[in-house]
Amino acid sequence: MNYKVSIIIPYYKKKLFFLETLKSAINQTYKNFEIIIIYDDTLKTDLKYIEQIITHYKKIKLLINNKNYGVAYSRNKGIKYAKGDFIAFLDADDIWDIKKLAIQIRFMRKNCINFSHTSYRIIDEKNFLIGRQVAKKYTSYFDLLKSCDIGLSTVIFKKNIINKDPFPKLKTKEDYALWLKLSKKNKIYGLKRTLSSWRKSKKSLSSSIFQKYFAAFKVYYIEENLNFFISIYRVLILSYFYLFKRIKQKTSI
Repeated sequence: MNYKVSIIIPYYKKKLFFLETLKSAINQTYKNFEIIIIYDDTLKTDLKYIEQIITHYKKIKLLINNKNYGVAYSRNKGIKYAKGDFIAFLDADDIWDIKKLAIQIRFMRKNCINFSHTSYRIIDEKNFLIGRQVAKKYTSYFDLLKSCDIGLSTVIFKKNIINKDPFPKLKTKEDYALWLKLSKKNKIYGLKRTLSSWRKSKKSLSSSIFQKYFAAFKVYYIEENLNFFISIYRVLILSYFYLFKRIKQKTSI
């Protein structure tokens, strides 16, 4: 059976990188896919540009938010319109290797997997390699409580394992909150093949360490219902593993 994959791409002020990102999805060797772009900018200055570059692609659906709601809302909206058996995520400045879908879907089908992610490169705004992250073979809920090494643009999962509006309303770490939720009922498998490049941008929300830790506290305290002191403790553990991970990523180039 040739499963269909829905590729969800939220867009917010990524014009400099978007065409390369989109081409990396369109040019996949695995051809049974649809692309859902969610335009999430109150200003419509980039909208005409996007409409022009997608005009000849029947596999692309463009959804337009009436204001900037954020990535969680946008991904949830994309999932509602998705017709695929599998959901894949691609941030608007990241890049997929050409065989990413083919290799990962084959891996999931062969091993009867509901949720998988892969290793990825870390690149800067000029596409220079600045680090690597190797996917763990298997990640449990308790592993994720300590450290999240899952790159969002590497994730694919079966659509039927999620409920309505799976991403919580957080500005950042919304993906971490969802992975924790899904890991309680699903095994998370890592494919060590490097199949994506994650762009580290100075302007991105995820580049702020303070923002990361505050969002992590909200994940533990609000989403996971841990008490205040355990949530603080979990943030400290997360920060330790984050610093360790940063050193390991740089030395693995």
